[in-house]
Amino acid sequence: MTKATILSVEQTEKAGLFTIIFEGEGMSEFDNFYTKFINDAERSSDLQQILNQIDLMMNVRGFTERNFRYEGKAGDNVVALPVYKNSLRLYCLRLSDSVLIVGNGGVKTTRTHEEDDTLNGYVISLQKLDALLKADIKKGIVRIEKTEIIGVDDKEYDL
Repeated sequence: MTKATILSVEQTEKAGLFTIIFEGEGMSEFDNFYTKFINDAERSSDLQQILNQIDLMMNVRGFTERNFRYEGKAGDNVVALPVYKNSLRLYCLRLSDSVLIVGNGGVKTTRTHEEDDTLNGYVISLQKLDALLKADIKKGIVRIEKTEIIGVDDKEYDL
């Protein structure tokens, strides 16, 4: 198991964007995703499409269901961007219409993410975090208020 914390990336009146960082890592999962593809001539336009979607949701639409593709199992909050024809996937936890935790992702070359060990690992980590967050919310330790996740500032999660 690896410990992870939740970090705020950006807050707007419409939405709050968060990511996770694993213990001992220098960059967050979202930064790792960005860094992997920003200088990739073949994928940089796909990355830009994802970043544009996030910006639009942060400032205009919010994180409504129709903006995402469900990737996890029934009952969890794991989703992916983009919903358009694009093989680049960014895996996320959609906690509400105004709170999103972005993880990591990659190029989907298989029919499902389960067939790719790397992509499946990103999804499994988010599924574990989702279950732990749901338990903390049920206990009253964590709560979602508007665009914020309250109670996670100093909390570490074993993923």
